[in-house]
Amino acid sequence: MSTSKNYAGISDEFAQLEKSKIILIPVPYDGTSTWGKGADKGPEAFLEASENMELYDIETDSEVYKQGIHLTDPITENSSPEAMVNEVHAVTKDFIKRNKFVTLFGGEHSISIGSIRAFNECFDNLTVLQIDAHADLRESYEGTKYNHACAVYEASQTTNLVQVGIRSMDVIEKTVMDEEKTFFAHDMVADEYWTDKVVEAMTENVFITFDLDAFDPSIMPSTGTPEPGGLLWYETMEFLKQVFEEKNVVGFDIVELCPNKNDKSSDFLAAKLYYKMLSYKFAGQDFNQEYDNTFDIDYKANTISKFENDEE
Repeated sequence: MSTSKNYAGISDEFAQLEKSKIILIPVPYDGTSTWGKGADKGPEAFLEASENMELYDIETDSEVYKQGIHLTDPITENSSPEAMVNEVHAVTKDFIKRNKFVTLFGGEHSISIGSIRAFNECFDNLTVLQIDAHADLRESYEGTKYNHACAVYEASQTTNLVQVGIRSMDVIEKTVMDEEKTFFAHDMVADEYWTDKVVEAMTENVFITFDLDAFDPSIMPSTGTPEPGGLLWYETMEFLKQVFEEKNVVGFDIVELCPNKNDKSSDFLAAKLYYKMLSYKFAGQDFNQEYDNTFDIDYKANTISKFENDEE
């Protein structure tokens, strides 16, 4: 996977690190997937689809790429799941400290352990909004706590975790889950006010981790473990728009695209989702307006990660 090209084929003027407000970190990692393999090919397929996408967003009447989107070198550390998580954590935190709006594209969901850890160390009273078919709350799985099945266990212990779209879990995860902040797919479909209830469950600072299997397989078949009964496009966009308007979204990641060479529609959905989320974040903001990611340089600035020295 090369980064010789800019994101979406944009000109260098809008892709330079110094001038860009937005950072995109590809993490082509698929070390712990248990069923559908191929999430390591996700970033490449996402970037290829992005090059074939119109860059004017009709709904927000904006061209968000002009805010500057810098595509970093991919994180390729894969010597162990823990090493990958530590690298994601370090790189993400570095860019947050540079006052950037940091986004990541995986890769399997275990990459989010690192991204969430970084954001939680930089933003006070963080909510993690997990949009996902699966609870991902196992403390460890197949001998490691850095498995994709454990993607938000740490977040459940250290942040305000709000789970949306859940429709598959192991019974053991009930012991960890906060059901008041869990929105099951079968309840959401019968509740026209679910979006308001989700927003009410959040604090001001929100990091979004978006597992593409949250979508229904009818529109998003190319994912590791598809589950029937998922979200559809417009209800998801309406929900995301509300979150971006009412809360301070400090960053996001998108994970679990497993591209299928015979069906490119999922790649394009992922590309469009990423661009829509940026369009909502920067809606109404002038290109020349200085960006403040609201990272408090004093908040936890001198704190060594309490997880860095954890033994397995």
